[in-house]
Amino acid sequence: MLLSSEVGDLQLVRDRFQALADPIRLAVVELLRGEEMCVCDLCDRLHLHQSKLSFHLKILKQAGLIRPRQAGRWIYYRLDPEAIAHLSAYLAQFQTQPYQPARPCPD
Repeated sequence: MLLSSEVGDLQLVRDRFQALADPIRLAVVELLRGEEMCVCDLCDRLHLHQSKLSFHLKILKQAGLIRPRQAGRWIYYRLDPEAIAHLSAYLAQFQTQPYQPARPCPD
């Protein structure tokens, strides 16, 4: 049985993977991999209108994958390194799990 903290963690993992499942949001994450970018640059690079990009940024922000920073009238986004580390740690668990063959089915 899962502890409530484990259930909450699994929900967070699910929400983050769900946010990454969309091609536009995945492209945003790819662009933010090595640098912080403003919304106008993201719009230009992705060939999107600001309203459509804002919808996707909102989902990434709700999932905790990106962080905004306002400078004057501009908003800059960057990846949240803790969120990325969290997903990496979750996936790493699958690499270390020993393989166990299935139990035989009853006749």
